[in-house]
Amino acid sequence: MKSFHTRAAWVGALAGVIALTASCSSGGDGAAAAAPDTSSCAALDAGLEWFGENRQLLDRMIAEKGTCGVDGDAAKGAPLALFDWDNTVVKNDIGSATAYWMIRNDKILQPEGADWASTSRFLAPDAIAALGAACGNEVPPGLPLPTASDLDCADEIVAVLDDETTSGKPAFAGYDHRRTKPAYAWAVQLMGGHSVDEVTEYARAARTENLAAPEGAEQTVGTTEVDGYVRYYPQIADLVKVLRTNGFDVRIISASAEPVVRVWSEELGLTPERAMGVRPVVENGVLTRHLQGCGGVADGEDSVIPYIDGKRCQVNEVVFGVNGPAAFDQLPADRRQVFAAGDSVTDVTFLGDATGARLVINRNNAELMCNAYDNSDDRWLVNPMFLDPKDRAEEPYPCSTKAYTAADGGKGAVHRADGSVIEDQADTVY
Repeated sequence: MKSFHTRAAWVGALAGVIALTASCSSGGDGAAAAAPDTSSCAALDAGLEWFGENRQLLDRMIAEKGTCGVDGDAAKGAPLALFDWDNTVVKNDIGSATAYWMIRNDKILQPEGADWASTSRFLAPDAIAALGAACGNEVPPGLPLPTASDLDCADEIVAVLDDETTSGKPAFAGYDHRRTKPAYAWAVQLMGGHSVDEVTEYARAARTENLAAPEGAEQTVGTTEVDGYVRYYPQIADLVKVLRTNGFDVRIISASAEPVVRVWSEELGLTPERAMGVRPVVENGVLTRHLQGCGGVADGEDSVIPYIDGKRCQVNEVVFGVNGPAAFDQLPADRRQVFAAGDSVTDVTFLGDATGARLVINRNNAELMCNAYDNSDDRWLVNPMFLDPKDRAEEPYPCSTKAYTAADGGKGAVHRADGSVIEDQADTVY
């Protein structure tokens, strides 16, 4: 690992921000009414490894922004801390883990009319045809497909979950690349036809299996080798605990299915309403193939999930009560999260909204790392993955040319808030 070249600047700027804005009664009226229990106030575990001075910087922010011993609630003015889930709180992807479990256990139901177009409005014709050919129409609609034994069907579903058909053709088209990733949404839509209780049961079973598997394990789904384990990062679990002890309102904003995220977040002591994810439309207790909307997008249009700008929308709507298209807009600083943590382009917007510190887990994602390394407002902290970290990116991130993905999928330069272009950035924290 090498030193983060903007570390000294970050330290100085953070100290200045804290001196100007911090208050030990930031929990608002509700927090101020409670007598802080200083004996319960905690700092991050010095025995857990962080990169450079990240632990000390986070401790400083927590001590200055929080209120010791107070149970934080953003509705009462407590500082808000937001975490992505997959590859931020845990190693690997719980949405994928649940989907793989469902495929291996014959829990994917035949679509209406055996027509895969009914499972996602963004499935490309090639993907619809490939799924239909691989999975057939022998199974009546609404009954389980035999994906544990029908390897062709299983392989095609796994491939489409990874954005392409088994023949390598794009699986999805026609969507806003800043508001949704249809493959992530499809993992939720594949749960259609099951009750909320059933999906919760599947998530628990997948969780048990993936936590019990050896670190680094793979599993075979169909004939495809995929990740077969998940691990909570001890450093992040500790960070969540310490934030909560210091009066922060800690919440999850994930692009995995909300019922699945709620199962996994129990380990961190988070109540269900503090775990946000992709929200299926539920009718009479049963998940449909459709998704709840946000920011003026109606339920069932399926065109926005908590992905890039969609994460801001859901946070603004659920946490801050902003309705309609305004939920896609950045709120004033005093109505935004103080802290945010993420690992990919999925998270770049809600990370940028954080007013205090932004923790980035380096997975070599170009657009995110351009913002993090540029560090134009001295709020970004970069940390290698806590388990099996990525190697250093060999070439600088192409920030000035093609690291940004536009709504139409086109590539371009990454810009700062003032409109200037970010220069290409070398990978220095790995």
